[in-house]
Amino acid sequence: MSQPPRPPYRLSARPSVFLLAGAFITGAVLFAHGGCGSEPGDAGPTDAGSTVSVQVLAFNDFHGQLEPPTGGGGQILTGVEDGGPVRVNAGGVTYFARHIAQLRATQPHTVVVAAGDLIGATPMLSALFHDEPTIEAMNQIGLDLVAVGNHEFDEGSTELLRMQSGGCHPVDGCQDGDAFPGARFKYLAANVATAVDRTLFPRYDVREFEGVKVAFIGMTLEGTPELVTPTGVKGLVFKDEVETVNALVPELRRQGVETLIVVVHEGGVPAPGSLVNECKGSGADGRISGAIVNIAKDLDDAVDVIVSGHTHQAYNCVIDGKLVTSAASVGRLVTDIDLTLSKATGDVLEAKANNVIVTRDVAEDSAVKELVAKYQQRATPLANRVVGWVSQTLKTPFTQMDPAGQSTVGFVIADSQWEATRAANLGGAHVAFMNPGGVREEISRDPGNPADVGEVTYGELFTTQPFGNTLVTLTLTGAQIEQLLERQWQQSGPNLITRILQPSAGFSYAFSASAPLGSRVDPASIRLNGVTLDPAAPYRVTVNSFLASGGDGFDVLTQGKDRLGGAVDIDALEVYMKVHSSQATPLPAPALDRITQLP
Repeated sequence: MSQPPRPPYRLSARPSVFLLAGAFITGAVLFAHGGCGSEPGDAGPTDAGSTVSVQVLAFNDFHGQLEPPTGGGGQILTGVEDGGPVRVNAGGVTYFARHIAQLRATQPHTVVVAAGDLIGATPMLSALFHDEPTIEAMNQIGLDLVAVGNHEFDEGSTELLRMQSGGCHPVDGCQDGDAFPGARFKYLAANVATAVDRTLFPRYDVREFEGVKVAFIGMTLEGTPELVTPTGVKGLVFKDEVETVNALVPELRRQGVETLIVVVHEGGVPAPGSLVNECKGSGADGRISGAIVNIAKDLDDAVDVIVSGHTHQAYNCVIDGKLVTSAASVGRLVTDIDLTLSKATGDVLEAKANNVIVTRDVAEDSAVKELVAKYQQRATPLANRVVGWVSQTLKTPFTQMDPAGQSTVGFVIADSQWEATRAANLGGAHVAFMNPGGVREEISRDPGNPADVGEVTYGELFTTQPFGNTLVTLTLTGAQIEQLLERQWQQSGPNLITRILQPSAGFSYAFSASAPLGSRVDPASIRLNGVTLDPAAPYRVTVNSFLASGGDGFDVLTQGKDRLGGAVDIDALEVYMKVHSSQATPLPAPALDRITQLP
């Protein structure tokens, strides 16, 4: 349905300056490189009595990161100095809460929104308590609205409903010793249908500011079923993002709503090295690429702002006349969106955004800090719970020192992922592959120490496999599996990078270390349960979600068909340890006989 044209208004990235060390504005480090500049147009009436200002504070992909993230994942690029990148430490929920409070204090009309993956694939501190700590922290912070993301469904739709309504976990009960109140904020799920004209959560939320109505439409990506376990989304239908929003526009217009904000768990990809308020990329006109671009172009022109996520990237764009933002991930940024609305028409006269870094040079929020400390204390016994036993140390690919790149803990992880997806209704996997970089630590036992009986704790498993990836089962031909194996050796400038995938039991092959790149694996040697792979035949392959998206250069996996999401990797490993080990019969180290290196 076509809509009458809106009055022209201005869209821009808020101007800012790079602040020298020790200086700050509302506790945030800001810097130049505004996202997209301004579009021409009459900003409309400027008389203060004729307009109302509204602030939207947005973030995405928080993933339960209560403690400050470490390493590169806990930093934000702020520029280049003396030929090298300049980064600042960012994130941590106690600092995140302080930044939100400071920004909220600048504007009485403020709405705080999140574009999905608030929970799921979370660090141990939140995951041990089924993400209740994250929900409680966001209650204290004053989050208003959350669009569901794919990871919201990691433990299934019933568990997600509990996150909203509260109550103790049906299996583990109230682990923290008191009742779980549920979210004081509202989940939105416009494109997640439970029946005809019914959705899992409300489709939108309308807020009114001095007589002007603003609608927030929340939804996840249509492809969510490909990213989660089938049982978690059974009975749900995930609809097209654009069709969902466009169908709601006439309904909202009838309610007198002229300002529409879409909060969607789908995103784009900027160019490597882009700053947080830029929009550079490999897409049209040198701007970002990715699914959010076409979504923005196809959405009804009634939509004013799109708060996006999913790709864990930062950008600040104007696409097809719509402001499009994303705030990286794990609470390192907050997007400050400022709207000027006409009281007469309800239209947006000006929209501008600024991605603000959640620096750690501000005072921590004391109430949130107390909450985190409470769960840190109660996490210790849960992390120390025994989930299995090993007969000897299981080594990583980097400590095994096997000439062929094999490792015992890598094989155990691959075996656990195959077992978690081999059932027909869970993927029907024939083989699983684990990337060596995802195997972080050994699972150790000291046979010379009588006190070390080979107990394996949940905390040890989490340290070994900490990324919270989900399992994805997809179909490749035998020829594509051969291509996958050949990508284990990749030329990067003058350097040869080797990443030997860890295969599950029953899969074997041989390679020649001296053969040319692209011809190192002998096709006749690639066998599944002793039978040579047929290049034309289809095989079901399980990998983690990082690999499934082409991570580590294994782009052939992006060609996989009939994708089906599965369990979180750490959960699959825990189940495997419980099934295959006991104190009397600890898990033996797998034989290093799946990969053969030839001269």
